[in-house]
Amino acid sequence: MKTLRTETRNGVRHLVLCRAAEYNTITPDLRDELAAAIDAADDDRDVRVILLRAEGRAFCAGYGLDWSTAAEAEQVTYSEAERQRASSRLWDSVADYGMMSRFVATYMKLWYARKPTIAAVQGWCIGGGTDMVLCADLIVAADDASFGYPPARVWGTPTTAMWVYRMGLEQAKRYLLTGDEIPAKKAAEIGLVLETVPAAELAAHATALAERMARLPLSQLVMLKLLCNQTVENMGFASSRLLGTLFDGVARHTQEGLDFVRRSQEAGFRQAVRERDDPFGDYGSRKR
Repeated sequence: MKTLRTETRNGVRHLVLCRAAEYNTITPDLRDELAAAIDAADDDRDVRVILLRAEGRAFCAGYGLDWSTAAEAEQVTYSEAERQRASSRLWDSVADYGMMSRFVATYMKLWYARKPTIAAVQGWCIGGGTDMVLCADLIVAADDASFGYPPARVWGTPTTAMWVYRMGLEQAKRYLLTGDEIPAKKAAEIGLVLETVPAAELAAHATALAERMARLPLSQLVMLKLLCNQTVENMGFASSRLLGTLFDGVARHTQEGLDFVRRSQEAGFRQAVRERDDPFGDYGSRKR
């Protein structure tokens, strides 16, 4: 594996994202390797709890914009040529949904795994990183962690649509309708995550919680997780997820979304992101 490594201790399978230099951004390789690692842990009789961790300063800074904006730019270039010839912009929404569904299916493995899943988050966990981590059963955050969905400002919607289910309607609207950054303490206060701990204690604290769970019989863990998750399923979670994945494709193909991609090609995606966030003064545009 190139994007993560695994360890097993005391009934807990540790899945550790290990592209620290790249802030553990989401790539097709990470998608495929994480899916395989979750399946393997769920099938291993010696594993009772799955703990997702990450190396480096960030848990996951979202999708790797270097490859994702480049892929989108190919569609923009093609669409511009078509528009010049036919005054129309072509976009295959079915193909886009199929592509994004592969990523969503991986994140949802944290939710649908029979065994409990815990995420230990430090540093940035934003954009697509939240699509992933909010599917875990429990989230423990370091006090230096920051959450948020800045693509809400342009170029995306949450695909797994977990926000309302985790933190309630008004708080979800508050942060999705602005894309504002959510510091770890605030995230715990509004129910986005379970709790915060000092950064130096994150791995040990999350491991201790996972190992405490692993003392229960596996059958109990499976039944209790199903019992809790079924409440969310009964609230229409599958429909919300479908809409979120479809709307994500739509948001990336609005005029503003296409303009964002063009700007990222002209000035680099880091500059395009700065220009998006500068008016709000948060994330990478925050004064330090």
